[in-house]
Amino acid sequence: MAFDLDKYARASTPVAWEDLDFSTFETDPLDEQTLRSLRYMCDVEYHTSCFLRDMLVTPSHHEGDVGGFMTMWNREEFWHGEALAAVLARHGIVVDYDELKAKRVKLGWTLALGPLKQSILSSLAGTDFVAVHMVWGAANELSAVAAYRRLAEMTSHPALSPLLKRIAQQETRHVAFYTTQGRERLEASAKARRAVRLVLSKVWRPVGSGMMDDSEVRHVMGHLFEGRSADLDGLDHRIQKLPGLEGLTIFRNAFARMGIA
Repeated sequence: MAFDLDKYARASTPVAWEDLDFSTFETDPLDEQTLRSLRYMCDVEYHTSCFLRDMLVTPSHHEGDVGGFMTMWNREEFWHGEALAAVLARHGIVVDYDELKAKRVKLGWTLALGPLKQSILSSLAGTDFVAVHMVWGAANELSAVAAYRRLAEMTSHPALSPLLKRIAQQETRHVAFYTTQGRERLEASAKARRAVRLVLSKVWRPVGSGMMDDSEVRHVMGHLFEGRSADLDGLDHRIQKLPGLEGLTIFRNAFARMGIA
């Protein structure tokens, strides 16, 4: 089924959290591990504007649907960051978006896809890059949905868990766009299939890699997914369903490299 971009744009609104009783964080505060994971997630969400900036100088910028989606995606990710920052503020952790953006603005695809820039990106031409962008985005969003749902399950907090589930629900629409676009482009180009397969198998790492210290990535991913091999297999299965990506185990491999099984 085709992704309806107009319908998505009309339905795009900030994630709702005003109806949640944040005063419960005073009587039932979050533990240190959960707060550390939330700070990581907040940082990633607020960092989205850097990804959008870098997208503007790639072939993706010339694709109407992609450009339109990325505009809405950027807004929704920012709203996710605002909601998470509000939770952190209730625990005395202040996240200043402008300060964070100033520190992170030089990052983005340059670090997140560093090896790609050196070895693969230079060999891609025109719209074949867009296939890489779309499938990479699909992998990132799939892992984000899994992370939010997992943390909601782990905490079972009356205010946090509903918020995380709402964020995850919005992220599923991002997954739908990326996978729809990725599938179409992979079906249309053997070169795109080869490039995407090579890039994901050699380069993909969990969301936040390149932005955070490796030790922080390992800690948060371990907190969420240690002992959850079935979850990782499920994520790999979603990627394997795309044309030309059969048998790929990018999630299993990436987590194994971090020592997380």
